[in-house]
Amino acid sequence: MNKKSSQSLGAELKPFVSPFRFDGSGKFHLKSQKSDEKGGLDKDKAEKILEANRKRLNDFQERLYAQDRWSLLLIFQGMDAAGKDSAIKSVFDGVNPQGCEVHSFKQPTSAELDHDFMWRSAIALPQRGRIGIFNRSYYEECLVTRVHPELLVKEKIPPRLITKGIWRERFEDISAFERYLTRNGTIILKFFLNVSKREQRERFLGRLDDPAKNWKFSMADITERALWNRYQAVYQDIVRHTSTAVAPWYVVPADHKWFARVVIGSAIVSALETLDLKFPKADKASLEEFKKVRKALLEEGGGKKASTEKSAKK
Repeated sequence: MNKKSSQSLGAELKPFVSPFRFDGSGKFHLKSQKSDEKGGLDKDKAEKILEANRKRLNDFQERLYAQDRWSLLLIFQGMDAAGKDSAIKSVFDGVNPQGCEVHSFKQPTSAELDHDFMWRSAIALPQRGRIGIFNRSYYEECLVTRVHPELLVKEKIPPRLITKGIWRERFEDISAFERYLTRNGTIILKFFLNVSKREQRERFLGRLDDPAKNWKFSMADITERALWNRYQAVYQDIVRHTSTAVAPWYVVPADHKWFARVVIGSAIVSALETLDLKFPKADKASLEEFKKVRKALLEEGGGKKASTEKSAKK
C-alpha cells in the first residue's frame, strides 16, 4: 500500500475511529458517550465497510507475520453480553489463524493466584509478527476486584500492601507495563464495548428465550447486573487513568453490534497501516541461489514447465 492510498484510507476510516478514541489528553465522562451511535450508517453500508476491513486486515496480517518485527495486542473489555465474543469472531473472519491467537481470561486458577496479577497476561503476549487478542485482561484486576474487594484476599497479597491507594498503584503499573511493551514493538489497542443497561436486558432475554443460547446465560450475570452503576463508575476510572497516546482506549458504541464491528475493524486497520508493513526482500546472494534452484527444478522436470508456459503464451 503506497503513501497516497494510506492517507486516503486513514481519512476514509477516521469518522469511525477518531470520535471514540481516548488517549488521556482530555476529560472523559462515560455518561456522555452514546451506546447507540450509528455513525450515519445503516446496516447494509456497515457490512460493506466491515467486509472491506476484513480484506485489509487479512493483507496487513500477512505482511505483519512475514516482516516479523511488530506485534499487535488487542484488549476487549465490557459488561456481560456487550458483544466481545461475536465482535472478535466477526472482525477476524477470514484472517489466517496461524498468526492470530485469542486468550479468554476467566476466574484466576490457584496457580495464577500464586503469581502477581499481571503474570498470566504477560505469558500470553503475542510474539513478533502475531496478533494477540485478550478477551478480558489484566484490567479485570482493577475492575472485578474493585467492585468485589474481598477477592483481593484470594490473591495472597501481604495485608500491609492492600491500601487505599492500591487501585492507583495498579493503574500506574499497567501504564508502565504498556509503555514498556510499546517500546519493544507491541502496538496496543484497547476496546471497551459500551452497551446500555437496556440493551443488555434485551440480550439476556434473548439468551433465555433461545434454547441454542441458553448455555451463554448465567445467574451470576444477573448478580453483576445489580451492580451496574458501580461497574460503570469503575470503567470510567479505568479509561481516565490508563488512556495514553501509546495505548489508547476506544469506547465503542455497542448497542448495535454491526456498528461496533465497524469501529473495531477500522481502528485496527488504521493502526496497522501506519506501520509501513512490507514483505521482506531477498538479498542479491539469495536471488542468485533462487535462479540456480529454479534451473535445477526445471531440468528435473525435463523442462515441462517451460514448454507449458510457452504454449500458454501462444
